[in-house]
Amino acid sequence: MQTMKAWQLDGLGGALAYTEVAVPEPRPGAVVVKIACSSLLSYQRDYITGKLPHYSPPTGPFTIGTNAVGTIHAVGRDVWHLHPGQRVVVSPHFTATENVVDPAQLLIGLTAYGDGKRVQADWRDGTLADYVMVPAATVTRADGLDDLPATELITSTRHLVPYGGLLRGRLAAGETVLVTGATGTFGGAAVLVALAMGAGKVIGAGRNREALAELARVAGPRFAPIALTGEVERDVVALRTAGPIQLAFDMVGRATDPNMTLAALRALQRGGRLVLMGSMTVPLPIPYGEVMLGNLEILGQFMYPPDAYRRLLDLVRANLLDLSKTRARVFPIADLPAALDAAADAASLECVIIDHTRA
Repeated sequence: MQTMKAWQLDGLGGALAYTEVAVPEPRPGAVVVKIACSSLLSYQRDYITGKLPHYSPPTGPFTIGTNAVGTIHAVGRDVWHLHPGQRVVVSPHFTATENVVDPAQLLIGLTAYGDGKRVQADWRDGTLADYVMVPAATVTRADGLDDLPATELITSTRHLVPYGGLLRGRLAAGETVLVTGATGTFGGAAVLVALAMGAGKVIGAGRNREALAELARVAGPRFAPIALTGEVERDVVALRTAGPIQLAFDMVGRATDPNMTLAALRALQRGGRLVLMGSMTVPLPIPYGEVMLGNLEILGQFMYPPDAYRRLLDLVRANLLDLSKTRARVFPIADLPAALDAAADAASLECVIIDHTRA
């Protein structure tokens, strides 16, 4: 039996150990990927230590980790377009493939949703290992990007989530987009993706003036930073002055008040759209009359459609999305504890990377 090293967690708040486990053998519909590097979530340390109890991990020990870049090591039966030796990117988002109204969803190596627990029992392990077995549907070929080092290509994972939301919002070239929560990790990426998709102007709104200034330096002349106060009426005036705004994209993380999101909604021009992709710990009070009279749309979006990663990499291939604008902080895989601390404190345009080729 061939073995490998993997970071395994014994449940939320349990022991985390870098241990020896078996290299997986591919099942039908699956591929085994040899990992070159993976990326960490900003909240991964809190997840591991059990501070996010609403997450639903596999029962018993499992390998943590979500996104990765690597090379296909082996493929199972019923896999036709992926072959050993191909360079690929791995997404954790998997939706059951049965033709039903509400197929189960999970983020492999992280959490399951609803009926996703049954699917999670089959797909337990994530990417913080030498090899990972994943459904073929979660793997995207990175053709034509051989010149990009793995530690740069992996930063594309940061852009994938907001790309799904901007697709849902039907962003059209030339439109003005408002990104609330622009100073967060996914919010900063949303600004860069919206520009890559052809937005005429992107307004980045947040409360951290220093982070907004850094984002303005990187994003270029089509970006306008707006520092919000938390006072809805005042912030609506500031946002409308910077507009008119056709699309608002809300990526505010773990908000304890609804004011930033509410200001974004009320700042939209007539017929505008608001996409909700962040997280909020309180209800969002919808101004019924304003939404109705303004012909406004409120759209929820979880993650991204199945073809999103391929389409996102098309933006990279066309030199429309410059991944080097996201700074990579690289740690060897054995230094995961230090990397987790760095990820928790990372800046908006900073991505903490685990290099699996360094012990």
